[in-house]
Amino acid sequence: MDTWQRRTLLYVIGLAGVILAFTLGYDYGMEAFENEPREFLHALQVVVETFTTTGYGSDAPWESDLMRVFVIVMDITGVVLIFLALPVLMFPLFEEAMKTKAPTTVERDLSDHVVICHFTPRGETLVAELDSWDVDYVIVEPDRDRANELYDEGYHTIHADPQSVEGLEKAKLADARALVADASDQVNTSIVLTAREVDEHVRTVSVVEEPDRAKYHDLAGADAVLSPRGLLGESLASKVTTGVSATLGEEFELGEDFDIAELPIHRGSNLVGSTLAESGIREDTGVNVIGAWFHGDFVSPPSPDAELTGSTVLLASGTAAQLDALKSKTLSSVRGFRRGETVIVGYGEVGETIASGLGAANVPHTVLDKTEKPGVDVVGDATEPEDLEAAGVADARTVILALSDDTDTEFATLVIRDLNPDVEIIARAEETENVQKMYRAGADYVLSLATVSGRMLASTILEDENVISMDKQVEIVRTDAGGLAGQTLGEANVRSKTGCTVVAIERDGTVLTDLGPDVEVRYGDKLVIAGTDAGVDRFTELFG
Repeated sequence: MDTWQRRTLLYVIGLAGVILAFTLGYDYGMEAFENEPREFLHALQVVVETFTTTGYGSDAPWESDLMRVFVIVMDITGVVLIFLALPVLMFPLFEEAMKTKAPTTVERDLSDHVVICHFTPRGETLVAELDSWDVDYVIVEPDRDRANELYDEGYHTIHADPQSVEGLEKAKLADARALVADASDQVNTSIVLTAREVDEHVRTVSVVEEPDRAKYHDLAGADAVLSPRGLLGESLASKVTTGVSATLGEEFELGEDFDIAELPIHRGSNLVGSTLAESGIREDTGVNVIGAWFHGDFVSPPSPDAELTGSTVLLASGTAAQLDALKSKTLSSVRGFRRGETVIVGYGEVGETIASGLGAANVPHTVLDKTEKPGVDVVGDATEPEDLEAAGVADARTVILALSDDTDTEFATLVIRDLNPDVEIIARAEETENVQKMYRAGADYVLSLATVSGRMLASTILEDENVISMDKQVEIVRTDAGGLAGQTLGEANVRSKTGCTVVAIERDGTVLTDLGPDVEVRYGDKLVIAGTDAGVDRFTELFG
């Protein structure tokens, strides 16, 4: 029984008790003070007439003062109870009647869809990808209020229990292309087991919070088990180590010696303060700058007059040697990895992965965490200036914030920037919507766990889209030529329409990377495009 129902029941019981008490009092008063005995039902009728204001007492006028006072009290009580009924009973009733309610089952024909069990921030990225590919989905949410909220926001949602056979049957799991279990580790394994009971052939994808529990998801029958936190930690660590971290990875290479990398410009770099044209990047290194992040906003292509700052992140393509040359230009000219110059704040799964990556690259570092455990150098609060100073933040060259709470990350960024205005701050965000706030707080590079997770889920589920940059601010996707076939890149005007850049074309086993406006896209080509998540979604909608 919910709060409104309890209030209604208590009100009705209380009202009946008050009416009964006044009826008995009126019956006694008429006999004792007016010498006019009344039957019980007659007394009840007078009380009800008074309370409802449909009558003012058929026995009026009364002769005794005590009965007049009694009737006055009864009149006032009746009016108070009526007005009390409005906020307690009537208003919630109207609100409940007018509120949008999520259905408890799929109300339309649905097939080849994705069943999403529980909706987390990473689900937003996944849903955006599914929408861009016109793939249907249904969110199965067990919490009624949360289900109603999602349904009211326009998400295809049903209120059902994903851990029950009935709940997944209501989502038409047997007709779905895949199921995504995105709750806690224990709940996810339960959902996978239930899905296997409904239909053994439906592809199941489970998101694991603790990597050492992945084997239990496998034992439950999950077809794919994703661990985005480890990948996020590796990516953040790569922003500190001296080597170039390839964006495309081993699963796809652009030619024998061609790759794409995301390179932050460090605050002590000689590039800071110059424009892109003045930097000589193209002339000195031979790389092609595809795009750049300026204070959290992605621009592709960047203007030659765009000023490079300590918060600029370049997206560049070229050979390994060219990218290495650019990497050396982005680093601080006085940078040297002395102990304490790199501080890791937060030592959960992401923080441990970062520390492992820095250790493998022989980069000395100091770890601050609120819990004392192996690997932690300083025990303290990330939002307290004294604890941050104890970790060496005031003298650090780089601070990596690996906190799980975005509010703490934002506040810690402000404190660190105050303690050390020149420090490079690399931050992990839990939710994509908080990335811009972290940039405004003073972070130089921010990567969202929700974005990484959503891309991993989309790439696992969608057969037509191969996301090959899970762990970068910019999404890089390998996809079919689609609606671009038969057009030149100049005619298609991809950049102005979508904000994306076509960086390579795979054709008959050959990879074309020297792309000008006159290059024609042919049927059967595979394209590699780079852009923001929203930009890639627009590309898919226009040309997919």
